[in-house]
Amino acid sequence: MKKIASFTINHDVLEKGLYISRIDGDVVTYDVRMKKPNNGDYLQNAGLHSLEHLLATYLRNTSQGNEVIYVGPMGCRTGFYVLLRDTISAEQTIKLLQDAFAFTRDFNGEIPGNSRKECGNYLEHDLKNAKEIAADMCEVLKDWTPEKMVYPK
Repeated sequence: MKKIASFTINHDVLEKGLYISRIDGDVVTYDVRMKKPNNGDYLQNAGLHSLEHLLATYLRNTSQGNEVIYVGPMGCRTGFYVLLRDTISAEQTIKLLQDAFAFTRDFNGEIPGNSRKECGNYLEHDLKNAKEIAADMCEVLKDWTPEKMVYPK
């Protein structure tokens, strides 16, 4: 079988950040890398679950919400994929994710969609951990530019 694009990236040199993973027609897949791969430190399930609820809710409630296709964690637990329509520029994407992580870092209250009726694993959430991850990503992305969105070799 043909190797999928994400398996062709050298994960040994990949750092935290925001990268363009692939472009398929009018959909851009962004690699939001929150942990250095294969470093022994991974996103914890409960925290990444809360982060998913908060990021997806925030992004879909912005003025560009209709351009958001998908927000969700990678199976390796080192980051998320965010799929957006190409009507959102690289600069706008950086700002959008900076704002989404700041929203999550500063969030207080009930996690959106956190009831048995709304979520298939409503008991496994960790808002404190989600906020810690978000605070870290605020620092990682604070000076991010479109030029940095290319995977390192």
